[in-house]
Amino acid sequence: MNTRLLSNCKACVAFKRWVTKGDSDKKPEEEKSSSSKEESDHNECPLDTRELGIAAWGLMHSIAAYFPENPTATERHEIACLFRMLAKYYPCSICAKDFQEDLKEMPPETESGEKLSQWLCKLHNKVNKKLGKPPYDCSRVKERWRDGWKDGSCD
Repeated sequence: MNTRLLSNCKACVAFKRWVTKGDSDKKPEEEKSSSSKEESDHNECPLDTRELGIAAWGLMHSIAAYFPENPTATERHEIACLFRMLAKYYPCSICAKDFQEDLKEMPPETESGEKLSQWLCKLHNKVNKKLGKPPYDCSRVKERWRDGWKDGSCD
């Protein structure tokens, strides 16, 4: 992994903050016991379609945002395989079928991180349209998924 990216990585910084927050000796089980039983039970339920979609899109957009600007042939091949495998094994069978069809019509653009992010945003907007949701402004994908908003609200 490119260590240069780690120094400016919002995802990495957030993880570092999470690790150092609070009592580092506290076990995850102890933290769970401090919350209400009802909240704990709800948080441990299987994801519904909406929750799964939000998590999957978040993961895919984050991966695209951190994809190298000058990827090797191997990286280009692997990222295309990753999207095909996600489409093949996605838990919602209807969504998986649609995702596979979308990939046939719009294969991943793996030439650069920017092209991959833009491709994924267009694909996401295609899904948003199917679901009757408004489109996302693809000019803001780096702000949303890598750098944080220009107003500093993510810092």
